[in-house]
Amino acid sequence: MNPLIELDRVGMVFDIGAEKLRALEPTDMAIDQGKFLAVVGPSGCGKSTLMRLLTGLTRASEGEIRIEGNLLSGPAQDVGMAFQNASLMPWRTTLDNVLVAFEVSPRHRRAYAKDSTPFVEQAEALLAKVGLSKFRDRFPWELSGGMQQRVNVCRSIVHAPRLVMLDEPFGALDAFTREALWSVMQRLWIERGFTAVLITHDLREAVYLSDEVMVMSPRPGRIIHRQVIDLPRPRTLEMTFSDAFQSHVHRLREQIQTDQEMQ
Repeated sequence: MNPLIELDRVGMVFDIGAEKLRALEPTDMAIDQGKFLAVVGPSGCGKSTLMRLLTGLTRASEGEIRIEGNLLSGPAQDVGMAFQNASLMPWRTTLDNVLVAFEVSPRHRRAYAKDSTPFVEQAEALLAKVGLSKFRDRFPWELSGGMQQRVNVCRSIVHAPRLVMLDEPFGALDAFTREALWSVMQRLWIERGFTAVLITHDLREAVYLSDEVMVMSPRPGRIIHRQVIDLPRPRTLEMTFSDAFQSHVHRLREQIQTDQEMQ
């Protein structure tokens, strides 16, 4: 299988006044089509910088990024993104917030402007899958935090992007809501088959959702460990208490702690 994304010695240095701050050491990486990758590490290790590089929102100081073999030289097309802050437009309903993805997508916006009916049907079907059909006409302030993040996730995938970037999308939620949304995200990924990159501090979340977890070191960020998660799917919350699941979490924690002790 050819990788969807390839990083060849990609590094990042920021100019801070007269000084230079290295955020990411030269990094090699390949992400296969349809895989779910999680990136974990301490605060300030370059996880979010890596995400911005992968989407072309920030240009790398060195190295090359290729998507489907094509050099990335600007913002990547056909990418969905969900962040910790849902950032829903307060003047738009749940349905209209999801439809924003079609309005701004280069692949869909012309067809959407001509006839929005099939796109509305797609958005409504997706909202039904995440249990929000009855809330399609509600405004963001009428939704709980968990509901807002479901809308956020729907907006990131409704237009069938080839890559979905998830930057701590569940980090601000309570434990029960967060775990419920793990199941929602896993089900949507299995059904739709998109490639996903999850940035998270939560090791349990990384193990539950991903096919592989990459551990990054404190700044300057570098990949210090890669761990394949060989647990069967679909995964369940009951599975998080199993020895196999806990073993993955402990191995990741040990890698992070060992690296911190060596700093």
